[in-house]
Amino acid sequence: MTLVRQITAVFSVAVLLLVFCTYCFTVHAANEEISIQLLPVDSKETNLHFVPVEPEWDGLGVLHGPAGEVVWHWNIEEERDYHIHVLYASGQPRPCEFVLKKVGEKEIVKEDVLGERTGGFYARHLRWSKIDTFPLTSGKYSLTISAQHYMPHLRGILITTNPTPPTGDIFLPEIEKRKARESRDWGAYEKDAVDTRRRLKELLPDVSSILFIKRATFQSSHYYTDFIDGSCFFGTELCLLSLDDGTVKSLVPELREGLIGRCNLSYDGTKVIFDYKRRLGEGYRIWEVGIDGTGLRQLTFPPDDEEQRIKTYNLAGTYTHYTSPGAYTHHTDDMHPSYLPAGGFIFASTRCEYGILCDGPDYLTASVLYRADQNGNNLEKLSNNSVSESCPTVMEDGRILYTRWEYVDNGSVTNKGLWAINPDGTASVEVYGANIAFPSVFNVARQIPGNPTQFVCIGAPHMPLGVGTVLSVDTRIDRRTVQGVRYVTPEVDQQHQSFWSKPEDKQPFVRLFEHETVLDRCIQEDKSRDGKGNTSTGPLFMDPFPIGEHHFLVSYNPSKPWKEIAGYGVYLIDDTGERFPLFRDSAVSAWCPIPVRTTALPGVPQAPRDTELAARNLARLIVTDVYVGMDGVERGTIKYLRVNEHVPRPWSARRRWEGDMFDQQHSVITKNTHLGLKVQHGIVPVEQDGSAHFVVPADKNIFLQALDENYREVQRERTFVNFRPGEIRSCVGCHEQSFETPRHLDRTIPLALRREFDVPGPQPGERSGSRAISYFEDVQPVLDRHCVQCHNHGKMDGGINLSGTLTELFNVSYETLMGAKSFPVIGENHPKAGNNHYMPPYSFGSHASRLIKLLDAGHYDVKMPIEDWIRLTTWVDSNGQYYGTYLGRKNLKYKDYPDFRPIPTFEETQMNYTATRQ
Repeated sequence: MTLVRQITAVFSVAVLLLVFCTYCFTVHAANEEISIQLLPVDSKETNLHFVPVEPEWDGLGVLHGPAGEVVWHWNIEEERDYHIHVLYASGQPRPCEFVLKKVGEKEIVKEDVLGERTGGFYARHLRWSKIDTFPLTSGKYSLTISAQHYMPHLRGILITTNPTPPTGDIFLPEIEKRKARESRDWGAYEKDAVDTRRRLKELLPDVSSILFIKRATFQSSHYYTDFIDGSCFFGTELCLLSLDDGTVKSLVPELREGLIGRCNLSYDGTKVIFDYKRRLGEGYRIWEVGIDGTGLRQLTFPPDDEEQRIKTYNLAGTYTHYTSPGAYTHHTDDMHPSYLPAGGFIFASTRCEYGILCDGPDYLTASVLYRADQNGNNLEKLSNNSVSESCPTVMEDGRILYTRWEYVDNGSVTNKGLWAINPDGTASVEVYGANIAFPSVFNVARQIPGNPTQFVCIGAPHMPLGVGTVLSVDTRIDRRTVQGVRYVTPEVDQQHQSFWSKPEDKQPFVRLFEHETVLDRCIQEDKSRDGKGNTSTGPLFMDPFPIGEHHFLVSYNPSKPWKEIAGYGVYLIDDTGERFPLFRDSAVSAWCPIPVRTTALPGVPQAPRDTELAARNLARLIVTDVYVGMDGVERGTIKYLRVNEHVPRPWSARRRWEGDMFDQQHSVITKNTHLGLKVQHGIVPVEQDGSAHFVVPADKNIFLQALDENYREVQRERTFVNFRPGEIRSCVGCHEQSFETPRHLDRTIPLALRREFDVPGPQPGERSGSRAISYFEDVQPVLDRHCVQCHNHGKMDGGINLSGTLTELFNVSYETLMGAKSFPVIGENHPKAGNNHYMPPYSFGSHASRLIKLLDAGHYDVKMPIEDWIRLTTWVDSNGQYYGTYLGRKNLKYKDYPDFRPIPTFEETQMNYTATRQ
């Protein structure tokens, strides 16, 4: 189907999505016929993958994938016998369950309805089916149609006093009526667009056209899943809008059958780089075209083993409730490209093959940052995140700004702040937001021109689509509080992990003083942004592009549902939130507006690198004073730093058996604490002045713990740093701000730098500092030696059983200690949202543990050697990890399998495992 045909088809039906009325009906006199029409777009509660008007199926209501429901609500005013008829199409038997419910009364259930074939799935195959006759009294009702497998395609439901269904498609007049209502304001819009073009030419005298993308709105279930379950409606254009006359030119008409996700412009303004998906079952790839439409070429291609990869990892038929069949087959995707100042480009890609840690079915996939040369060759992976990184853009100093989602002992859906790296991946640093609970996502950020400390982005929820409110971020203010955030569009906010809120308190902005950020008073008082009144409709914004400090181009949906396929147009807004329409299309949305002009070429920042260490895949780290930022800790307390790694879960660790999922973990690691695997690389000494100098493995997610003389955690780092090979990196201290300096300025050289670097080594009792952390291997033997004689199945002193008897997923002692709250833990799903605020020293780990304090005080005649103490306290400091590997079968029902609960090895954690197959 050509894009023109798709646009025509979409226009004729997609406007239905723009009206979500509760019901439409005609009531006659008491003795005359009463009828109520319910259209798919009237449904209020649906599966995320129910499309009320699906262009690919003649505009019928389609539930993509198995297992889901659609719900309608309406009122009955007159007590009568009513007959319910459904107009539907189905090319195969797809029986459904029908539930009729009046508020306050018992529901009426009808099974195996709509199960007959009608001849096909298109409008020409529509057939009426009568559900039944119901005596209904006046009041509020709901009607639910659900399916355990696939659902027929729906046109509409008729609730009538006539026992005989009508002939033909009676819903078409209502469709035409709604379409006519929607088109009434086009004349006024066109006049406003002329004024906006004139305004833009005054603001940008050197710009004659705006680059943007036409495509239907992604139907994404999460902010980062556009490529997984968002790419449902195909048909696209890469466009130039003339500011002179408003005409639109298509740059790549030969690609209009596919989907363009995001684009960026070259520094000389002559080329466009973009990601493109040709069809379902194939991934996004990076393409380039000249601004005049010539020189179209593909820059990235599928890996050589892509076909085998899909066969190995495809989950079709296993967990297809996430998306329409065939949409995502675990192919790789290259997305979100930006040109680099020294040539080549940076992009986000799933070539890392990592599963999202809080996704039990392992359907959702992480993307991390890659770079390539100008021809798409020499691909280099720049980061190793366990969850997603997205939307990289280049700042004026040449660094890469991007959104980084992470959770190392943090709430799993909150921590999606702004980060920056050099073009080679070195010098990664938080820019803003790692300790801010809401908004959940600082999305699609760009630097404001001429101001290296100010950025514009979207405050978005974790789910669904990554649209939201426009934020201005000032990093001169404390980057870990909301003090530096200004709501450009305060009428919409994001204060919950799902959907958006509309604060009633719209008090005006308050300017503090010159050169300071502008703050919204309701943010300061924290009254209206409480997550109540969440909505799924506009106003919603996306893709803010700064054209100065006070004006932004945006993609904007004034009032329609978030997933309305033609809900978003291109607008100009100013920093007071006033908006001016520039372009919109009745059939598809418009995205990624960028002025076409030349921009200054940034420099290329470089971090120092040691070639010898690079050859050994190591990096060098210097901590000048660990006590900076560690309030309340007396100098001399910290003796060691423990070097840890947060390990991604590779696709090759995927299981195909049931029973190992727990707390959204695909392969269970812990009970109600963290979701990703942690391993240890060893400890290094800290000098009297608080300095340390040591090497760490490169291209790993490294985080540190500050330890006292007994090897017990005083403070933990709840984020990670990915060091590149040979990188030489320094930090001031623990949780310091970017503007802080060491306190011991009387010394020119920290003590640790007066000698060679340390290599992480073992703690007492460990054969190697590099090892997996496993409760059954580390802690249970300690309990067996010192505790089980008094705390077992036959003798449970104090009601405590510390035996090693296996339970369904863990063992008795582990569940006992975790259930007794023996030490404070961070549950990354408890709560999911928030739980990422700064915690002072001694908040977690051994020093906060009731268990450790009990043993320290002297528990009967228990006397443990230092080696056993360290095994126990290291486990406590790990946040209570149980398993040391993603591999193997873990449910007790698999105890006779050879791969049941394998003994973890450190070496296995450092590679992408060979997939274990059922």
